[in-house]
Amino acid sequence: MRADIGTYKRSCSGQNEAMNRINFPFSGQHSHMGNPPSIAQTTFRPKALVLPVSKDPSSLQYLAQINQRTPLVPVEVTLDLGGQYLWVDCQQGYVSSSKKNPSCNTAQCSLAVYRLKTCTFDKKFCVLSPDNTATRTGTSDYLTQDVVSIQSTDGSNPGRVVSVPNFLFSCAPTFILQGLAKGVKGMAGLGRTKISLPSQFSAAFSFPRKFAICLTSSNAKGVVIFGDGPYVLLPHADDLSQSLIYTPLILNPVSTASGYFEGEPSTDYFIGVKSIKINENVVPLNASLLSINREGYGGTKISTVNAYTVMETTIYNAVTDSFVRELAKANVPRVASVAPFGACFNSKNIGSTRVGPAVPQIDLVLQSKNVYWRIFGANSMVQVKDDVLCLRFVDGGVNPTTSIVIGGHQLEDNLLQFDLAASRLGFSSSLLFRQTTCANFNFTSTS
Repeated sequence: MRADIGTYKRSCSGQNEAMNRINFPFSGQHSHMGNPPSIAQTTFRPKALVLPVSKDPSSLQYLAQINQRTPLVPVEVTLDLGGQYLWVDCQQGYVSSSKKNPSCNTAQCSLAVYRLKTCTFDKKFCVLSPDNTATRTGTSDYLTQDVVSIQSTDGSNPGRVVSVPNFLFSCAPTFILQGLAKGVKGMAGLGRTKISLPSQFSAAFSFPRKFAICLTSSNAKGVVIFGDGPYVLLPHADDLSQSLIYTPLILNPVSTASGYFEGEPSTDYFIGVKSIKINENVVPLNASLLSINREGYGGTKISTVNAYTVMETTIYNAVTDSFVRELAKANVPRVASVAPFGACFNSKNIGSTRVGPAVPQIDLVLQSKNVYWRIFGANSMVQVKDDVLCLRFVDGGVNPTTSIVIGGHQLEDNLLQFDLAASRLGFSSSLLFRQTTCANFNFTSTS
């Protein structure tokens, strides 16, 4: 159940003015970091930044480490692709000599909030609404700014460490951490806002409003790269950004957060899936569910918080029925379901390929029949027992807010580039076909 927390209808044109007024100074100098890979001694403007990402095997969440505060402290956060901004627990153990709370009447507050400012009664503090999207728990706390440091990259290797002295984020109370991976102190939002990580980094260093994610299925580290390509993964030297397929990013006009203002758009990334094919056969389904209606229901979004793809019940049933029929043609018997998965099979009858189990390919058909996101066995199946493989899609129930949520498992070893300025998504499909994985970014520093 989504609850409005306001009914403000004022123009938000002031946000762009605020962005122009805020000065995002940056620094290539560092202190209190222990043993960073490299330290820039002079002013340096990077073309891109790199953030290592790992998968927590227990929660299946994707985790990153943000270096924040003075002195710098590594802070573990859960990656939230559609999240509004960085939020961290300030209630326990937050100590920093550079931490500040912008007041209500500041450009920072205008930039951070939607339309009408939300402030404390004395106007001393600007108030945000941090959202734990893993548990759909929202709260309110103060807009805060502090130092954040991150490594630069040339797309092939990490480079110098750089800092943003006044990085904006929201504090949050400790209770909102419930449901996140052990040791995590907040969430890193990459969504469609003015103070998400991609927006602030591109503003601070004047590089293109783009970022790419490449998530791993293993204990090895994947990456988020803020900025444009090249994106290079070993053992190859070619730039993967040159071979992406593009589809428009769609703005849902209604927020999908747990709490929001009336008229506030979603910060999630939606794409226009028009149909679904399995082994080139169109799956019969209610196509109206694939569009976003005026209330913000329907459509297809991409999520790093959902561990696997979730589908509205009728779509789920149609996809699993078609998938089961295709495997039956190959004499692969269906076996008892293993929760939360409904379609499971005897894996002894399923062969292996470079791109995972030899199962029917699933195509998410986009703006034309020639543009599709192809999902192979490595991204569609999960081994739940020694001899049982399941289709890693789950039933999202009747009338969910979003009809299809493409989850983390389906994103692994796929390179996705989000071009915020052009409002488009570039995707690679499975990198396994190219004999590389998202774990193959070379983290050996060159400087």
